[in-house]
Amino acid sequence: MAKPMTKTELVNALAEKMEADKKTASAALDALGDIITGAVAAGGAVTLPGVGKIYCRERPERMVRNPATGEQFKKEADKQVKVTIAKALKDSVNA
Repeated sequence: MAKPMTKTELVNALAEKMEADKKTASAALDALGDIITGAVAAGGAVTLPGVGKIYCRERPERMVRNPATGEQFKKEADKQVKVTIAKALKDSVNA
């Protein structure tokens, strides 16, 4: 498995693709992160063409068990961020 790309490496690659400086690429990456965070936190979804869809899913209140003690307790309803990977990305990885 390949080593994960760091933010610095991602900014460098983005700057090269955009034919812009690293400062502009870093600002674009930060802005994209802020937009996605805001949209998903508000209950919406963001689709990144060719990559996937990021959305928030609500989970109902449920009973869970502490594996160490075996004690069962009620866990309150919460939200979970989910990512569905686009078919185009899956196909390019498996090609």
